[in-house]
Amino acid sequence: MKRTITLLALILTTTIVNSQTIYSKAYGDPKHEPIIYLHGGPGYNSIGFEITTAQKLSESEFYVIVYDRRGEGRSPDKQAAFTFQETFDDLDDIYKKFNLKNATLIGHSFGGIVGTLYTEQHPKKVKALVMVAAPVDMQETFLNIIKTSKSIYEDKKDSTNLMYIGMLEKMDKTSLAYSSYSFGHAMQNGFYMPKAPTKEALAIYTTLKTDTSFGSKGAVMTIEAPTGFWKNESYTSIDLTKHLSNILKKEIPLFGLYGTEDGLYSEEQVTKLKNMMPTTNFKDIDNCSHNVFIDQQDQFITALKTWIK
Repeated sequence: MKRTITLLALILTTTIVNSQTIYSKAYGDPKHEPIIYLHGGPGYNSIGFEITTAQKLSESEFYVIVYDRRGEGRSPDKQAAFTFQETFDDLDDIYKKFNLKNATLIGHSFGGIVGTLYTEQHPKKVKALVMVAAPVDMQETFLNIIKTSKSIYEDKKDSTNLMYIGMLEKMDKTSLAYSSYSFGHAMQNGFYMPKAPTKEALAIYTTLKTDTSFGSKGAVMTIEAPTGFWKNESYTSIDLTKHLSNILKKEIPLFGLYGTEDGLYSEEQVTKLKNMMPTTNFKDIDNCSHNVFIDQQDQFITALKTWIK
């Protein structure tokens, strides 16, 4: 009977909203503790987490649900508004689809912003919020990327990239271009990867690169989502400090999982989040960067097993 339930839970499901299809999939036994994964971006998808971690996490007695936001990944929608309210409405429908009254939200990167704002608006639906390599202050994130990249280019005497950094420093800091170029330097300088990945992490990254079961559709980063969220929500200027404080006032457990080699965030920004919660609710993970659930998968799962009862 248990095998039958598990197989049924693995069946691909879709949620129809306003005649559009929202990609979603569940792993594990519906009787177990529900977790909803909120992917990064905007403009990305949940494929990376789904291929590498969803099934294994479900084996620790979690009911794991992944989905791609409207207009992103495998949830194409040319009419997507790219507003937080639209995102919250779609997430509400995910709850309904899987018959959930409440769930733990895992917010990875931009998903942490979505998770924070959703939790603040719908506190009764969230058992706990886990921030995974998520920004607290977007502008502080860009400043750290630029500062660290500049130092790297100075050490290398890279005059070309120093020129580009100089141009970037003079740009409108609220513009989408400022955000995009900043993340471009972060990618170029390896801020998303640990310097010496473990053998286990390398094996998982290899699986991610070679797995073809999900196909290439939806795996490509799209520009419509970041453009839309920037235009409608000014997401590149978001500071979550007050929103997180409001969540804590409502006595919703807040947790944090961050890699010590995540080049996007300064120590000050991570410390700001860490100081908002009990010491036992935050974990700094060594030899780990932005993709915590890949770089140190066992520690990621162990932390969730410890925190989410």
